[in-house]
This record gives sequence, structure tokens and C-alpha cells, in this order.
Amino acid sequence: MSTPSEPVALRLIDREFLIACAPEERDGLLESAAYLDRKMRELRANAKTPGFDRLAVLAAISITHEFLALRKQHSGQDVNVGDSLAALRRKLEAALEGQVK
Repeated sequence: MSTPSEPVALRLIDREFLIACAPEERDGLLESAAYLDRKMRELRANAKTPGFDRLAVLAAISITHEFLALRKQHSGQDVNVGDSLAALRRKLEAALEGQVK
């Protein structure tokens, strides 16, 4: 059975949007909207033509760029952790082999 959704009012710059979401997603949605609003206001302060649609697209591109950079960084960390674990496993195996002999 699906969780009933409820409307949540979000304000981006000077516009209000009602978005339906599950109650357990409400806090995350509000946090996301606040982040987007801050990003749009930041871009509006530096834009020559600060139309809402243009700001929304610029914010989406900026946030996506941040996300992809973090994902790429995280992916590199996974490889490093995997390499470190493999090296540690080899050391442990060598140490255990030395004790068995």
C-alpha cells in the first residue's frame, strides 16, 4: 500500500509551488527547495537578465555540475579504499602464512 502524499508549499525566489510528496520526504524536499532558492538568488545577483526560467536553468546546471563533481570524487575514493583493502588483505595473508609455517 502506498503512502498518501500531501501538498507542500515551496517558495523559489518570488514564486510559490505546491508539490505533493510523502510525509517522510517532506523535510528533504524543503531542504532541497531552500538550497535551490539560495542558488537562484546567488545567480540572480550576478545575472544580466535575471528571468525566473533562466535562473532555474542556470541553477539546475550549476547544481548538476556540483553533483557530478562530488560523484566523481566519491567514485575515486571508492577505488582508493578498494586498493587499500586489497593491499591490507595481502599483508594479512602473508602474515598468516608466516605464522602457519
